[in-house]
Amino acid sequence: MTEITKTDIHQSVRDHYGRLAEKSLQLNVLDDCCNSQGDVSCCDSSSLYETDLSNLPEDLVGFSLGCGDPITLAGLEPGQHVLDLGSGGGLDCFLAAEKVGPQGRVIGVDMTPPMIARANRNKEKLGLENVEFRLGQIEVIPADSNSIDVIISNCVINLSPDKQAVFNEAYRVLKPGGRLAVSDIVTMGRFTAEDRANMDAWAGCITGAEDINDYAAALETAGFSNISICDKADPTIELSGMDPSGCPARPFSARITAEKHR
Repeated sequence: MTEITKTDIHQSVRDHYGRLAEKSLQLNVLDDCCNSQGDVSCCDSSSLYETDLSNLPEDLVGFSLGCGDPITLAGLEPGQHVLDLGSGGGLDCFLAAEKVGPQGRVIGVDMTPPMIARANRNKEKLGLENVEFRLGQIEVIPADSNSIDVIISNCVINLSPDKQAVFNEAYRVLKPGGRLAVSDIVTMGRFTAEDRANMDAWAGCITGAEDINDYAAALETAGFSNISICDKADPTIELSGMDPSGCPARPFSARITAEKHR
């Protein structure tokens, strides 16, 4: 079997989402992920958010490409500086901008030029001045150290081939006492190397997902504390620390929070 490199994964993901960004139809990139779980609710953008989306353009809402609601999870406050990892068409950035108000600031980072272009077009339509989109990889975040209050992300970290680098960078850019609040696909159990080599499934938010304990360990290695990983379907159950040994990998949407020490 040919070895798959990090560059191969980045290129596959960039090509996949670049094609989606250039289409004008309302799309749902997570159909593969949801079908594999027998649960389409995790990908229905109309049911993901507790926040009212009625004041946003229909084509923006329909292009969310997410698996959860990091905005509600983050509990954003006026004046905060927010960073969105893998900002796509900008939906979560625009929702965050409303929460932090004119004194706050939101930065969206995405590695796909067509996504950045689409997000900037949406920004112009909405007339927002406290949102900025930057081209870059989430493994090397284009933001200053100790400059961000809250990091959000919506079904993107699972796409990275180097999640430890993502969490190291997230820790670097957060202010002391800052928080990470993300929706992401994780697994109970681990994928095989053969599964990992399926680039279509990786780009579809499936085989790039990490086991919950590996995910939590990477966050802890980066320096984070108060780590919580809960199934979106039942947020009352803490999943990190469970033993998935012997289980085939089962992907699901999770709510994940962590804090940087003060």
